[in-house]
Formats: sequence, structure tokens, C-alpha cells
Amino acid sequence: MSKKVMKVVYSVALVLLIIGGLNWGLVGFNFNLIDYVFGSVTALPQAIYVLVGISAILIAVKHLFKKKK
Repeated sequence: MSKKVMKVVYSVALVLLIIGGLNWGLVGFNFNLIDYVFGSVTALPQAIYVLVGISAILIAVKHLFKKKK
């Protein structure tokens, strides 16, 4: 993939990771924002959780193998 495409992928992954982190912070106060916004019955919240998990792995791998300048 081109650098431009990968930059977009990493940007989306970072946004999803931030959303996931904020949601986990709210879960600590017994409020699940994802379930509140998208409902707990549909498959959409589960898909969002999977995307957040994949984003976390992607960002972690990116930083682990980041070339030092």
C-alpha cells in the first residue's frame, strides 16, 4: 500500500483507539457509550469493538516496529 493510504489507515485506527479508550473510561462509571448510541441488540456495537481491537493491535505494531531516526 502507498504511504498516503497507510497514513489514512493509521489515522482512522488512532481515532477508533481513542473512542475505545474513552468508552472504557465511561464503562468505569457504569455507562457504555457505544451501547447507548448504537443499541445493545444489533451487531453494530460488536463490530465496533472488533474494529477498536484491531486498531489497538495495528497502532501497537506500528510503534513497536517504528524506525528510529
